[in-house]
Amino acid sequence: MSTPFPFTAVVGQDDLRLALLLNAVSPAVGGVLVRGEKGTAKSTAVRALSALLPEVSVVAGCRFSCDPAAPDPSCPDGPHEAGAGAARPARMVELPVGASEDRLVGALDIERALAEGVKAFEPGLLADAHRGILYVDEVNLLHDHLVDLLLDAAAMGASYVEREGVSVRHAARFLLVGTMNPEEGELRPQLLDRFGLTVEVAASREPDQRVEVVRRRLAYDDDPAGFAARWADEEAAVRARIVAARELLPQVRLGDGALRQIAATCAAFEVDGMRADIVMARTATALAAWAGRTDVLAEDVRQAALLALPHRRRRNPFDAPGLDEDKLDETLEEFGGPDDEDPDPDGPGGGGGQPPQSDGGPQGGGDTAARPEAGESGQPQASGAQEQQAVRAAEPFRTKALSVPGIGEGAAGRRSRARTEHGRTTGARRPRGTLTKLHLAATVLAAAPHQRVRGRSGPGLVLRRDDLRQATREGREGNLVLFVVDASGSMAARQRMSAVKGAVLSLLLDAYQRRDKVGLVTFRGSAADVALPPTSSVDAAAARLESLPTGGRTPLAAGLLKAHEVLRVERLRDPARRALVVVVTDGRATGGPEPVALAGRAARLFAAEGVASVVVDCESGPVRLGLAGQLAGELGGTAVTLDELRADSIAGLVRDVQGTHGTSRRAA
Repeated sequence: MSTPFPFTAVVGQDDLRLALLLNAVSPAVGGVLVRGEKGTAKSTAVRALSALLPEVSVVAGCRFSCDPAAPDPSCPDGPHEAGAGAARPARMVELPVGASEDRLVGALDIERALAEGVKAFEPGLLADAHRGILYVDEVNLLHDHLVDLLLDAAAMGASYVEREGVSVRHAARFLLVGTMNPEEGELRPQLLDRFGLTVEVAASREPDQRVEVVRRRLAYDDDPAGFAARWADEEAAVRARIVAARELLPQVRLGDGALRQIAATCAAFEVDGMRADIVMARTATALAAWAGRTDVLAEDVRQAALLALPHRRRRNPFDAPGLDEDKLDETLEEFGGPDDEDPDPDGPGGGGGQPPQSDGGPQGGGDTAARPEAGESGQPQASGAQEQQAVRAAEPFRTKALSVPGIGEGAAGRRSRARTEHGRTTGARRPRGTLTKLHLAATVLAAAPHQRVRGRSGPGLVLRRDDLRQATREGREGNLVLFVVDASGSMAARQRMSAVKGAVLSLLLDAYQRRDKVGLVTFRGSAADVALPPTSSVDAAAARLESLPTGGRTPLAAGLLKAHEVLRVERLRDPARRALVVVVTDGRATGGPEPVALAGRAARLFAAEGVASVVVDCESGPVRLGLAGQLAGELGGTAVTLDELRADSIAGLVRDVQGTHGTSRRAA
């Protein structure tokens, strides 16, 4: 077994280490979501935490880690009698993003159930993680069907396996820890809310600290065991402090004044529901216990807010996480209770006086470090000054779903129909390779006529490999939504371009909710640019859109040809993912010889390949040329105006797209 990097040897990242330690002290806090750029020790710190956790006592021989003091009465390995158990280290179980449903919740041995009439259950990762840590690296890339199972287990504290007439239930209470790079896409709101705390991390910009990071990493890589031995005393001290804090935790008093501050803070930042209040209360209590106190102070409430609220106050996926610390301080001061000590306005910026926190606020990726980057990506840039400066997008609105016609086989999502491993069962077929989803009725029907020939004489069916049938299922897939946006002078009126950006932002929000990949091609002047190659980060697309300048001629053909090239390359990378091209333009093509005819020829490339397309017609004014509608006809798609994008009439848009394309044709 490899030697993990010592937790106490992690350089900086004070907020990250504190959040993890608070969960070690009080698992009821609810876990940690670690957001940050690549190479910031997110996974290293999480994996190192498991070595600090106290041992757990389990029923000997129980595969589901039942507590001998209070065994689960529904344990599949039970019933157990209360009594002494065996101690073992706390587990940290990793859930790969590509795991199957059976690997997560466990698998039933259907062949034994049919042939022998016995219920044989193999526990999954949820059972392994019970009373330990369930760690998901790149949690934002986790498939929706696995997210649904995690949400159920987190809400009920148990895992239920119901399939083929067999029912199994076992306890599944675990500390959920996830890491993610926001550039790769965001989390579903329901799962985001299940994380008790969140931390933003970033690499230090201080040369001395970066030097120390490299020095320690090289030393660890050269001799992991020797490096860990040099940090053994520090590790033992933190481990002992966690045990002491756990013992002190039941004695910590959460006074009415602190509760008032918690409630007022959650109300002031308009967080949804009451989970934030509960998490803040538990976090503040854990902070006091970690500091060796039995009273919760205002500084504990402040630190709890900085850890528990940033991911809960976002009103939409394009809001940058973080809190207004001035507003937080004003709220705490206004609602400070008589049983609270006055918070020191000049005290530590995010520490609450806790030992792991350095003076001067969050280190190595706190909210203060995250805001300038978000501001830089979200504000108009000066680089477009030679044209017309970028304008802000209008307020986004809700749109109805656009989908690609036919049935695909792409990655799981929520946009278009697809043959998937998860969804409603539509039929059965012989398995190609390994059987993954048994169709029970079809298997029985295939085996039944041969029972006498096979000499069946007792209960159960005599099965052969040829009898097994794979269930075919239909669900939804995510698509590549490629935006081709006209940024020419004809679109440059400030109010008009603001409305156009608002429409595209609305469609981006829809793409985020439907788990699509997105790309952005813009054209203006004399050429087209790939502003954003296909990515799962809708945030990045929104930032590029916000900073998009306008002006110049309308090289429509160049924009379409660039989009066609993007699709060609993406088809090689991800051949199963189908594309929906959204062209946002008034249809006017200028510049070069025969620009309209050239644009028409470029558009017919998409029609010839069966690429689903929609043209958002941005033409305005009393006189309309209808060029966008003509372009839609050349593309083999349909056109919709900006006004129709908001209206109920867009509900017929999917039918129009399907009617134009006729039968299902594979696209990128």
